Amino acid sequence: MSESAVNPAPAPAPAPAPAPVEPSPVPTPEPVTAAPASGPAPVSGSAPRAGFAVRAGAAVVAAALVGVGLGLGIIKVGYDDRPAAQALPAPAPSATASPSPAFGAKSNGSHFGSMRDLLLPVPTGYSLGPDSGAYGNDTELTEEQRKAWVEDDVRALPPKLQDLVRKVWQETPLKGGGVRTMVSGDAGMVVTVWLLQYHQEAVKADNAWAEALGSDSGLFRIGPEIPGHAEAHCYLPHLPPGSLVDYLSCSAAEGDLRVVVRVEGVAPLPKDKVVTLFTQQLDRLARPGASV
Repeated sequence: MSESAVNPAPAPAPAPAPAPVEPSPVPTPEPVTAAPASGPAPVSGSAPRAGFAVRAGAAVVAAALVGVGLGLGIIKVGYDDRPAAQALPAPAPSATASPSPAFGAKSNGSHFGSMRDLLLPVPTGYSLGPDSGAYGNDTELTEEQRKAWVEDDVRALPPKLQDLVRKVWQETPLKGGGVRTMVSGDAGMVVTVWLLQYHQEAVKADNAWAEALGSDSGLFRIGPEIPGHAEAHCYLPHLPPGSLVDYLSCSAAEGDLRVVVRVEGVAPLPKDKVVTLFTQQLDRLARPGASV
C-alpha cells in the first residue's frame, strides 16, 4: 500500500516475492494530488509468517496503503500521598489519579485510542491535503472501509497471487485503518500518512521484508535515515533525467502499528522536511520508556 505513500513459532520459509515495478513519472509538477491506494514505493500489509514474502513482495509491486485501528488498552497512573507525621498539621488529601490518556502505547507495544489521535496532527506550515483515493484526507477507517482496503490491496496484485494474499489477510486481519494527508504551504509537496494495526510479529516481519526488497531490488534509491528510529527506512524510485515530480516512501514498525509516510512533490523533494514529519509521527507512537 503514493499518495494514497514506504504500507503486523517457527514457520516455513517465505515464498519468493514478485518483481517490483517502477512507477511512471508525473509530467507536470502542479497541482500535486494525493494518490489512491496503490503507489510507487515498498509498503506491505499483514500476514502469517508463511505469507510474509508474498505480502512484502506485493507491497513493492502495488505499494498498498496502510491504516491503523483502535487499541483497547488504558494506562492509569496513580499517586498515593502518605499522611504527614503525627506532630505536623493534618495531611493534605491524597491526590486523585491522573486522567487516563486518550491514546498512546502500552509497554508491550500495543497501541490504543482513536487512529485520528495517533496520527500526527497537521503541523504548522501545512494544511489538510487532498483525499487519498476513496478514503478521504483525515479518516479512521470503518470496518467496511477496512474490508474495501484489503480488496484494493489484493486486486492490485498479479492474478496468481490474489487468492493467497486474500487468505493471508483473513488469517491475520487488519484491525483498523487511519489516514491523514497534508500539503505544504507552497503547495509543492503532498504528504500522506497511513497507519496499520495488526499482529506485532507480522508488522515487524513485513517491515523487514519491505526494507530488504526496497534496498536489494535495485529499483529504488535509498532515502534519508530517520534519526533514533533504526527500524525506519525510506526509498525513492529511479526517475528519468529532468523529471519534474519525485516520490518518497518511508516505512517503520512501531509495536503493533505499521507506519507509512508517502510523499509526492516538485523535484527535488525537501527530504529534511520529510524526515522531520516522519520522526514526529514515530515519536508520537513510541511506547513508554522507549528511546526515540
